[in-house]
Amino acid sequence: MNDLFSEKLAYFKQNEKPETVLLVSGDLDRIRIIIAWTNVYIRRVERLKELKGESENEIWEWLWENVEFSKDSLLKKVGTSFSETSLGIKMKPLIGNRILYPDGTVNSFVQRYLREQVVKLFERKPKRPIKKA
Repeated sequence: MNDLFSEKLAYFKQNEKPETVLLVSGDLDRIRIIIAWTNVYIRRVERLKELKGESENEIWEWLWENVEFSKDSLLKKVGTSFSETSLGIKMKPLIGNRILYPDGTVNSFVQRYLREQVVKLFERKPKRPIKKA
């Protein structure tokens, strides 16, 4: 049986919107955050806070209130000159538009988009003959 946190999170994952890709497309800082996000240790709090409402926004905020992660760890993984403030500014729309999930995963449309971009990079890479020494 699923717990309340998993049940509520599953709802958002089942109702993803493809338009979220537009927020990420061409924004290297946001892409760095998304990639780093999947490598950050995130844990649920021991005792879930009370869910006070049933609107989507209230549930989404409740999910995020019930997880902890190290912003310092995320900053290190992003690997650029972000400050904690600039990281927060860039993360806010990623969270608000349900691109980053509070369990350390990413919106599946965004994930597919990023994978396609990587594949395109490999396809464009010119093949060089291997030189023998």
